Amino acid sequence: MTLDPGMVLETHCVDAYGVDADGHQLTRCDNPLTGPFSIAGAEPGDTLVVELKSISPNRDYGTSENTPVPSIVDPDIADIMPARRTNRWIIDKAAGVARPAQASGAAVELAVPLSPMLGCIGVAPDKGQSIWCGTSGRYGGNMDSPLLGSGSTLYLPVFEPGAMLYLGDGHAAQGDGEICGAGIEVSVDVVLAVNVIKGRQVMWPRGEDGDWIWVVGNARSLEMALRYSASEMLRWLMAEFEIEASAACMLLAQSAKFDIANATNPMVTVACRLAKSRFLSSRRRAPARLTES
Repeated sequence: MTLDPGMVLETHCVDAYGVDADGHQLTRCDNPLTGPFSIAGAEPGDTLVVELKSISPNRDYGTSENTPVPSIVDPDIADIMPARRTNRWIIDKAAGVARPAQASGAAVELAVPLSPMLGCIGVAPDKGQSIWCGTSGRYGGNMDSPLLGSGSTLYLPVFEPGAMLYLGDGHAAQGDGEICGAGIEVSVDVVLAVNVIKGRQVMWPRGEDGDWIWVVGNARSLEMALRYSASEMLRWLMAEFEIEASAACMLLAQSAKFDIANATNPMVTVACRLAKSRFLSSRRRAPARLTES
C-alpha cells in the first residue's frame, strides 16, 4: 500500500510469535511485521514522520518469558533460574493491568500497568541491506523502547524511495532493558499518521510526546549506543531548537535521562531523553513538510 503524507492508517500486527487477535498462528515467530508501506514523495535524504495515535491490544491475553537472558545476569544467578518457559498473562483493559495467568510465587499479586507500545518500527535500511527484524540500527527496527507508545511521534531517516515503513512486535507492557528477551507480547491494533520532512535527514531515530523529546542510539555496545544517542540529541538541540553548543552541553549534562530500552538483542538500544519543560523558552525551527492531503 502507498500512503500519502497526512494520511491516517488503521492496521493491525500479529504478536512476536506470529499469533493474531483470534489466537491463530499466521506466520513464523521472531517479530513478523506489518508492511512495508510506501510513503508517497519520501526520498533518500528526507525524514519520515510517524505519529502513533493509538496502540491497543486486540485480545485478552499476552505471553512473556520467565527467566532472564543468561548474558544479562551473573553466572551464579543464571544457574539457579528455573527452566525457560513461556508464561501467559491476562490483559484486563477495564482495570488497566496485566496479571499472570499462573501463580507467580510472589508474596504479593503481580499487576503490571498496561502501557502498550511497538517493539519494532522502522524503514528500509541504507545500502540495500536486508536485515533480520530482531535487531536495530539507524533505520529503527527492533528498538523495544517503551517510549514508542500511543501519543508519541517518531522521526526516521529515509534511505530508499518510499521509505518502506513497517511495524510490529506489540507489547502490552515492558520494562527497560527487556531482560527476559520479551515484553508482554500481544497482537495489537494500530492507528498512525505519516508525513515527510523534505531535504532534512535525522542521523538516528528521534521521538517526542507532550512532555519529552528523545533520541535512540543502537549499537553493539552500551557505550556506543549511549554515544550515538547523546550526539544526536546535541545535534537536535543546536539545529532545531537553536540552542548554542555550550548551553546544549550543559542542558544535556544536568538534565538528560538515559533509558536502556533493550540490552538483550544483538544491538543494545539506549534512549537519551529530555523534558521539554527544561527548554520551552527556546525557539524551535519549524520543519518544512509536504502539503497534507
